[in-house]
Amino acid sequence: MFNRLGRFVVHHPWKVIAAWVIAAVAVLAFAPTLADVTSKDQASFLPDSYESVQAQKLAADAFGQTNDATASIVVKRSGGGELSAADQAEVTGLAKAITDAKIERVTAAVTGPQALSPNKQVQLVSVGLKGLADDQAVLDAVQKVRDVAGPALADSGLQYGVTGDAALYLDNQDAFENAFVVVGIATLVLIVGLLLFIYRSPVAALLPILTVGLVSAIAPGLIALAAKAFDLQVTQDLQTILTVVLYGVGTDYILFLLFRYRERLRAGEEPKQALITAAGRVAEVIVSAAGAIVVSFSALLLAVFGGFKSLGPGLAIAVAVMAFAAITLIPAVVSLLGPKVFWPSKSWQRTPKGATFKRLGKFTAKRPAVVATISGGIMVALALGTLGMKIDYDAFAQLPADTESARAIKDLQTGFPAGALNPTTVYVKSTDGSPLDPAELKQYAGKLAQVDGVGAVLPASADGSPALLNDDKTVAQINVVLDGAPYASESLDLVDGALKDAAHADAPAGTTTLLGGVTSSYTDIRDANSRDLSVIFPVAGGLIAIILALLLRSLLAPLVLMIAVVLSFFSTTGATVLVFQGAAGHAGVSFSLPIMLYLFVVAIGTDYNILMIARLREEAEEGTDPRTAADLAIEHGGPSVAAAGLILAGTFSSLMLAGMALLTEMGFSVAVGIAISAFVMSIFLVPSVTALLGPKAWRPRKLRIKQPTADDRELEPVG
Repeated sequence: MFNRLGRFVVHHPWKVIAAWVIAAVAVLAFAPTLADVTSKDQASFLPDSYESVQAQKLAADAFGQTNDATASIVVKRSGGGELSAADQAEVTGLAKAITDAKIERVTAAVTGPQALSPNKQVQLVSVGLKGLADDQAVLDAVQKVRDVAGPALADSGLQYGVTGDAALYLDNQDAFENAFVVVGIATLVLIVGLLLFIYRSPVAALLPILTVGLVSAIAPGLIALAAKAFDLQVTQDLQTILTVVLYGVGTDYILFLLFRYRERLRAGEEPKQALITAAGRVAEVIVSAAGAIVVSFSALLLAVFGGFKSLGPGLAIAVAVMAFAAITLIPAVVSLLGPKVFWPSKSWQRTPKGATFKRLGKFTAKRPAVVATISGGIMVALALGTLGMKIDYDAFAQLPADTESARAIKDLQTGFPAGALNPTTVYVKSTDGSPLDPAELKQYAGKLAQVDGVGAVLPASADGSPALLNDDKTVAQINVVLDGAPYASESLDLVDGALKDAAHADAPAGTTTLLGGVTSSYTDIRDANSRDLSVIFPVAGGLIAIILALLLRSLLAPLVLMIAVVLSFFSTTGATVLVFQGAAGHAGVSFSLPIMLYLFVVAIGTDYNILMIARLREEAEEGTDPRTAADLAIEHGGPSVAAAGLILAGTFSSLMLAGMALLTEMGFSVAVGIAISAFVMSIFLVPSVTALLGPKAWRPRKLRIKQPTADDRELEPVG
């Protein structure tokens, strides 16, 4: 099948290219954009069964509360110290200036003595906003509030910062847009530079830019169509990750084809036939590798956390489109170029002597046990770092430290508990419809205030009552301020533990309670994350194993590969923990990092295993003994795996330039994981273990031995 497809593409390149161009124009013209289906609210990704979501719905029913955004202006003296009466008057004037500005979507701006911190170093201005925090009109309103605040406090000796959920989203949006630009430029520079180094050809270097660029125009529209059709939300960071995935995976597949094409040219085949042969042989590897990625990403549909559920299918669609382009569009373009794809280099005409991978292959064949022990030992040593892993749910840490909202949060904490802007809300509901007793509610609030880790229970009215009652007095809202930051691990533990226990156990008779607010949402996200990891990993592993078994028609070889892949995941996680928790002193790694490593190290790293094991099988089918097969597989497959791994690791490392903690961790960990997968696992561990297993590696299949030819023994060096 793949040979027939390769023959058609090579002989009808213009038809194939025209079909792709027409498809791109149609998608760009009629499909929605990713921005139309993007959500930035992590809590919105939780299903209705979680307590924080139920609390939010109760608030909407009882108090008419929606998810309207809020903003807080944190004001302090520029040099620190207490705010004088004149300073407090300036802050009151600031609130009036914002109200008088009649900014669209701003409902009110208020302050007062109650907004002054106990140590008098910080005063808050609360700004009401109409609309969700990720609405563009609300974000524009926050920017206008900032524009008004500057002149209002000019020459006052006071400094301010606007923070809160909408301000955080605004800064988050800017940070992700900047990250997208930086990562995009860095990705292109790295790919072009590394391909120039490998092939010494500007034509080969620009090939991914043109072909993957066309796929990049199509994939987002298809993802948006799928999101609308199946009511999926798309995470804010998908666009940035999508760029890296398409160019990284696309360049890998292009390398697989070009290395094999150059090999057949060196064997003396005519250019068209060489490309047909290369396309036919590589297509099986590309489709299998892409299939492993697609099923791995699609396994995220089993997640209960919507952020994971939408991210996986979106990337799966992109990889599927890229794989189809790799076996149709890219061979069509190369068919038109012929050997000129390597211009001006002449290296495609000859096989260099003394290639590095020839020496590595011979050493592995001679000492497979030594190579397996060293490569496996490195991975096990790194994997031990996983034992110290801690998970961090601090959303503020994702933002650059110099953003206004992040600075304002730090200023706030000089006068108020860290959780002041995002109190945990306890809702008390009468179970029989009778009015709630204010005295019982006051006593109940007092018990909540005594929970270790609770900073205060905020008064709900001028008389100091801690509970806000709805119109029929059947639902009460009590705002609890935590000592810790809303996203800190100790705050999550408190809300999910002692505070929740007290809220439920000490509730007045005849009532039920629900905990809401940001911290409560993130405890539910944490629970959903733990559940998803325990379900997705084994399911995806089983699906990848099935694909490998179908490709190799074997049981033992896929088992060996899966053990190697699992080991690469833990070794990558361990290396990340050692660097960020150990050397950098972070409180933990981002909660989404294990899923990201699963997506990119396990799924994409399997590409290299598939390429290498397919080459090992091919050499074995030529009748060579297992050690010689390992030797030749490293000579033939090693250069393409190394080149692809180098480019993909370099591509992901560009995320470290984004200036955001999450993307920095992701860039480092995935780059390291790809390097381990390519340079340790695929080039050394898999061939050496296969050599040690011998013919048993392919059981229960019996290989069909073919007579080897000189052409099939052409070596494949890097240069």
